[in-house]
Amino acid sequence: MEIKSELKYTKDHEWVEVNGNQARVGITDYAQGELGDIVYVEIETLDESLMKEEVFGSVEAVKTVSDLFLPVSGKIIEINESLEDNPELINEDPYDKGWIICMEIENLDELDNLLDSESYKKLIGV
Repeated sequence: MEIKSELKYTKDHEWVEVNGNQARVGITDYAQGELGDIVYVEIETLDESLMKEEVFGSVEAVKTVSDLFLPVSGKIIEINESLEDNPELINEDPYDKGWIICMEIENLDELDNLLDSESYKKLIGV
């Protein structure tokens, strides 16, 4: 299981890659492993501004559907369109090809509430 040290993480098993006032968001390697084979990703919040921890979409796996929660407040500016035809990219490559959204961060201070890689490892018991 891969946990990248340069990323931030949420207690809901999402990763955040920050680049200035933008962030790319996906689910962690741990989360995709727990969900199993991902068959569908639904994001209907493109161009919407949401508050931290609001649901921005869902991931459907063979055995369950899981909501996706925005890690920080902001506007969703891009969706990974590759997931429409290939949702399994999240299973195969959760941190690169399997990213889910790109967003503009509204309040950079909210990043301070996210977990670093060591804290995330403790959360999942690694």
